[in-house]
This record gives sequence, structure tokens and C-alpha cells, in this order.
Amino acid sequence: MARPTRVLLFSVIVFGHAGELTAQPAGYPSRPIRLIVPYAPGGVADLMSRIIAQRLGPFYNQQVIIENRPGSGGHVGADIAVKAAPDGYTIVFATIAHNAAYAMYSRLSYDPAKDLQPIILLAEIQGVLVVHPSLPTRTFKEFLALARARPGELNYGSAGAGSATHMAAELFKLVAKVNLTHVAYKGSGPAMIDLMGGHIQLMFENVPTAAPYIKSGKVRALGVTSRQPVTSLPGVPAIAQSGVPEYEAVPYYTLSVSSRVPQDLVRKLNADLDTVIKHPDLAPRWTELGITVLGGLPEAAVKRNAVETATWAKVIKAAGIRAD
Repeated sequence: MARPTRVLLFSVIVFGHAGELTAQPAGYPSRPIRLIVPYAPGGVADLMSRIIAQRLGPFYNQQVIIENRPGSGGHVGADIAVKAAPDGYTIVFATIAHNAAYAMYSRLSYDPAKDLQPIILLAEIQGVLVVHPSLPTRTFKEFLALARARPGELNYGSAGAGSATHMAAELFKLVAKVNLTHVAYKGSGPAMIDLMGGHIQLMFENVPTAAPYIKSGKVRALGVTSRQPVTSLPGVPAIAQSGVPEYEAVPYYTLSVSSRVPQDLVRKLNADLDTVIKHPDLAPRWTELGITVLGGLPEAAVKRNAVETATWAKVIKAAGIRAD
């Protein structure tokens, strides 16, 4: 991937999306960039961040350093990004926890809606309901019957309160009228380890990180969270087509920075990241992982966040979810 020509002494004007004129900060980046993953290694946030870092580093001729900072459902890492110097050198991989599902918290050390701004609407993926092989259910309908017959007895793991894996399960509980017990982890990686070990019974995990364990037989896939089946998981039906027609949960992600970062720098990062994630060389990798790259201007991310916040706030209120 060719590195863009940059003038180091003065800001320059270049054409961005759709011919838009944007001011480019002179000399950025002149040192390594920190990309905070607010979850433990092993989940989709970690996986996608590392792929992006491997491409963005050579693009800028600078290191992009991945820093895993889990805790408080992803809010520890986001708080670090919010309080970092507003110079564009600290980026956070943001999930539904930061973009849309923070209504479950009455007290956070920052205000996600005011203190974070998205650089880019990164991607969306599908989720999948996976269970430990010892659970006596081989189909989704069998699982649904079991969950209804044993209210509160089945434990599900998540990447943390407010994460996509948590909210997918809570939405399922609400529309399927079942009672499952939540066990929060500091990322999908640790939760998946406990699922394979039989310490919890199920997860609503993201397809890219669940697929290898499904194929190896370490967990059993019963249904996907999107409206339609997923090509990478042949034979696994959509939950919406298997007895819970109201159900749909599609995780999405942004890369975000402190709201104090100047707009010219946000625009530069947006244009460069859009180029990186949409590079033809990466397309087969995204397809292999079942990731749909979105991209576009920051306004697309702002709009998506607003829609998702309204949706998940209703779920949080209806289900009475509190994380503190």
C-alpha cells in the first residue's frame, strides 16, 4: 500500500470523500499511534484492531501500538482515550457499549455521548448463539424449550456489561421471554475459554471469533443473530426464522477519539482509515471473517450511533438492566 505524500512544514489542502476539500494537519503522524482495545485479547475488537494496525502502520510509516485495557464493560479503555491529549495519537476501538448502550450506567467517569466522537463507522458483523457441547440441545428450538423450562439456570457469558455480546443476549431474553443469568467478563476471549471449559453454558458471540471453535467442535452453534443465515456457518439457521421472529442483533463498531480532537485531524484520520479498511487486498480477509466493512464520513457513524442509542435505550429500560 503506497504511503500518501505529505508536506511536513505546512498544512495542505487535499480532496477527501466526494471531492470535499479538507485541511490536513502538517506532519501528522510524527510518532507512534496508540490504538486502545478496551477488552482482553481474543475477541473481535482485538482481532480487527490488529488487522487495522498492521495496515495503518506502513500507511503512515509509524508504529500503531495495540494496547488492551479491559474493565467496566469497555469503559476503562474509553476513559483513557477521552482523557488523553487531544492530538490524534490515542484512538479507541469503540463498540455498542460506548456508542449506544451506556444508559445502563448511572455513573461513569466520562460521558460517552459528549466525550467521545467517532472517526469512522468501521464495520458490522453477525453474532451466533453457541452452547457447550454438553448441553442437551442440538437445535435452536430445543434450546428455546430448555431455557423456558429452566428459568435462571443457564448462565451466559459476555465481553462485559453493555457489550454487543451482552446486549444480544438481553434482547433475546426480552423478545423470547426467557430468563438467562449473565456472567460478565473483561472480553469475549476469557468468556469463550470458560464456555469451552463448561463453566458457563452459552454465549451470543461474534461470528469471526466463534467460527474456529464451532468448526473444531469445542462449542455448538444453534442460531445466528442476523435476519438471514450466514454463509460462513452453513446449516446454522437465523434465530428470527426459528421461533423468535422479532429477534435481530447486529453488532457494529467505530474507531473513536476524544471529542476535544480537532475536526481537521478527525477528517484526516477518517479519510486515511477509509482507504485502509477498503483496500482490495483486505477484502478476502474481511469476507473470510464474516465482517462487513462500512466506512464513510464521520457523520455516518454519528447517525448510526443515534439510531442504535434509541433502540438499545428502549431494551435497557424494558429489561431493567443496570450495570452499577
